[in-house]
This record gives sequence, structure tokens and C-alpha cells, in this order.
Amino acid sequence: MSRLADLEARAVDAVDRDGLAASLTELLAVPSVTGSDAESDVQHVLAKQLTALGLDVDLWPLDLPALTAAPGFPGTEADRSEAWGLVGTAHGAGERPALVLQGHVDVVPPGDLAPWRSDPFEPTWRGTRVHGRGACDMKAGVAANLAAYAAVARSGVRLRRGLALQFVIGEEDGGLGAFGTLQRGHTGDACIITEPTSGTLITGAAGALTFTLQLSGLATHASTPYAGHSALDSYLPFHRAFAELAERRNRTVEPLMREYPVPYPIVVGRVRAGDWSSSVPDLLVAEGRLGLRIEEDPDAARRELEQCVAEVAARDPFLRDHPPVLSWSGGQFAGGHLPAGVGLRDLVAGGHADVTGGDQLRERGAPYGSDLRLYAGAGIPTLHYGPGDVRLAHGPHEAVELDEVVTVTRALVLAVLRSCGAD
Repeated sequence: MSRLADLEARAVDAVDRDGLAASLTELLAVPSVTGSDAESDVQHVLAKQLTALGLDVDLWPLDLPALTAAPGFPGTEADRSEAWGLVGTAHGAGERPALVLQGHVDVVPPGDLAPWRSDPFEPTWRGTRVHGRGACDMKAGVAANLAAYAAVARSGVRLRRGLALQFVIGEEDGGLGAFGTLQRGHTGDACIITEPTSGTLITGAAGALTFTLQLSGLATHASTPYAGHSALDSYLPFHRAFAELAERRNRTVEPLMREYPVPYPIVVGRVRAGDWSSSVPDLLVAEGRLGLRIEEDPDAARRELEQCVAEVAARDPFLRDHPPVLSWSGGQFAGGHLPAGVGLRDLVAGGHADVTGGDQLRERGAPYGSDLRLYAGAGIPTLHYGPGDVRLAHGPHEAVELDEVVTVTRALVLAVLRSCGAD
């Protein structure tokens, strides 16, 4: 035990704080918005870093048509001309890695630039805090994964069993990258996804299904609206019905989700109607998200929303003759969770406690879909543990504290050594 403790101390001490900050800054400067060419660019940047670390690197173009047609394809929202998978492996005894450290490299668009204090893709350090799109979701986690292995290699500690670093695209719009990585045959005995967890341990992720509702109207001149029918008027009862359905669906809450005011929301995020200000709109398209329970059958949830839409349409004379069209578009995230009794939970919690002097990680679920469910579905025990506050993700104040990234990196070092064994 003393020998292992000495090796762990050496590897933890080898975490390079300045190098970690530099790596994170480099990654944040790549505008790898989901579906953009830069999403592929950042994979090539990371491939060079993995090669420099001495890992066996698999960088391959994803076969998008084949993956789209494959059973279990998780859906996508962004258009892509190309996409790349990336895995770096430190081989050891055994047929597959003892541990996978995983992170997604894509980020959401910056949105309205007015609230940003600086360019979203020019990482800005204010003290020990770096601001920029992707800072916490989740390039800090990607940088921590890289830095954890770099510390082990720098310390001279040799891993007995294999370790894999998997970096994926397309997490924000469905999980294409993780799906393609698993389809390629990359696997492991356990997986840590370094999504931002705000100082907690996330062992379950709820699902989310993207849907599109299309409603017809009858166009006429705006001066004679009574001669037509507004598609916007047709939409309003659906909006109320979705709120009522969400209220019913949130009456029963799983234990991991009880801290959230609305664990399973239904939100319409985009509505488009009409093409001229002086015309009654004859078409409305609403795009939304149906939140799932962690252990809910996605098909059952789809049927519930479809029934809701049918009931609203049945009560409206115009909609009975002009039925709405509901389709399941974009990302389709089932829920997923870490099974009870799996050692990964204590492994990560113990490592965090050891590097922080005994701080305990609170266990909870996440109210959003993630790659966790794909790994769990492949039989790989998986959880989230990473730097950053998810409340800052996708917003104009996205940032992460370097101290938190360093703490997570040190805990990951211990997780690696305790999973893979060390000499």
C-alpha cells in the first residue's frame, strides 16, 4: 500500500497547472460549434496532442450515411460535411482499457453577442477564471483528461492495464460522435465523462426528445382576418396543453432528480409563423424538447405527447379538418444511469476526497441528455465528474475556475491509477 501511495503522490504532484491553462486556452480558441468545420479542426488539434503524449491514436472520418442508417442512431440536428472520431489509447494488460476518460469537443453557438464581455472564441482570463464559449461545457473537462494522462506519463508511473481518452463530436445535437466511437469498437470497463458537475457526482442523466409540430392555417389579407384562419391561433391551445402535460409528468420524481424544480420539462424553443406582416399566417412550425425520466421508455413518452396533440386537435373544428403534423426531429436522448453497486462511484468519490482533504461528493442526476446513456447502453458503467457549473453553459457568462480544473485533474489521476494499476 505504501508503494501505491508513493506512486499516486508522484503522479498527482506531476499535474502541470500552467500547462493545463495553456491547453485549455488553445482549445477554447477553436470555434468548434456543433456541425461546423471547426468541429473537425479541434479533433486534429487534439490528435497532435495525443500523439505527443505517446498514445496510440485512432483518428478516423465518421461514415455519416452508414451511422445515420445504423440501428440505434441517436439523431442529429446540425448539418455536417464531415466528422471525425478520435481515441488515444495507452495499452496494457487485458483485452480492453480498464478506464475511459471521455469528453465532447463541440460547443453550442454563442448566440447574441451583445451580452458577452469579450469575443466568445477569444478566451479571456480574469485572474484564475477563463471566459469563453465551451469553457465549462466542456473543454475544461477535455483539458483535464489530457492533463491527467500527461501527469501520469510525466511522473514515470507505468500503467498495468489500458487507458483510453475518447474525444467526440456532436454531443450537443444527439451524440453522433459517441455513437460512432462505440460502433468503431472502442470500449472499456468503465467510463468517466468530464461534463461540468458543479462539485457533485452525476450518476444518472435524464433523456430529452426533440420534436417538431407543424400547423396549417388559411391565409388571407390582414384587413380581413375573419376570411381566413391564423396558424398562430391554432398553436396557442397546444402551448397550454404542453404546460399541463409537463405538470402531470413532474408529479412523480426519481430520487436523483428531486432537487430540480422541474426535472422533466417540456419546452418549445422555437416558433416560426407566416411570411408577410400583412397576411394571416397559413403555416406555423414549433420546435421543442420533451424531457424524459432517467428510466423512461422513449417510445412511451413519444406516445404520450402524440396523444396530447391528438386530443387538442380533436377539440378544434379547424384542426379536425387540418390535422397537425408531429414529428420526432433532431437529437433523441434516452436516459441512462450507473447501476447500483458498481465500484466506479466510490472510485471517483474517493479520489476527489483524497485530493481535497475529505470533501464529499453529493450524488445526483442531470436533467439533460448526454453521452452517458450511450455508454451505459453499451454495458459500460459510466458517470459524470468534471469541472465547471452547468448553469453557466450555453450562456454569455460561460467560464470556469482553473483551481477547479486542477482539482478534477488530480482526482482523475487517482482514478486512472486505481483503475489501471501502477508500477
